[in-house]
Amino acid sequence: MSAPRRGHSLTATVASIAVAAFVFGASFGVLATGEGIPGWQAVAASATVFAGAAQFAALSVQQDGGSSLAVVVTGVLLNLRYLVTGAAVASALPGGLGRRAATAQLVVDESYALGAAAGPPGRPDAGVIVRVGSALWCSWVGGTFAGVLLGDRLGDPGSYGLDAAFPALFIAILWPLVQHRSAAVAAFGGAGVALVLAPFTPAGVPLAAAAVIGLVLSR
Repeated sequence: MSAPRRGHSLTATVASIAVAAFVFGASFGVLATGEGIPGWQAVAASATVFAGAAQFAALSVQQDGGSSLAVVVTGVLLNLRYLVTGAAVASALPGGLGRRAATAQLVVDESYALGAAAGPPGRPDAGVIVRVGSALWCSWVGGTFAGVLLGDRLGDPGSYGLDAAFPALFIAILWPLVQHRSAAVAAFGGAGVALVLAPFTPAGVPLAAAAVIGLVLSR
């Protein structure tokens, strides 16, 4: 009986995150077209970049009149944490280099956290990563497409309260992973560094620093 319960719990968790991803994907579509970005480019960005924080940050830099280089640097800084995540999942992903590189596109914060919780210590469950990542990719890209089509008729995503839902859901996902002392020290150490740096550093630096500190403290 325990396996069905775990499967049901995973399905419910993914469904909750997918709803939030869809709405924020729609918000990205609305904002991108509002900035004059062609709809197909907005959808293509969501399909290939698949990184909500980086995409919103890029739009923010563009809105402030930043250069293309500034947009790229901001996105790179925000996604530096995936160097650590990629190293953590490299041995768990099946197949050769090409297949693993394609599967790695589905490794995002939520899919990694759920995969790590489902697998043995130090080896995330690749099947869970692929299933969760695929569901979130479809929600994010589908949401962007809806935002491009429907425009501001979708309203303000903040009015749905999902700006708070994402952090709350992610904390709930991560909590089972910090039950051991070393994991808790790494998690809270990284969070502390990010909070200290956030008011004074460019977007992406706090996340990158938190990833490095977490990796150091976990050893």
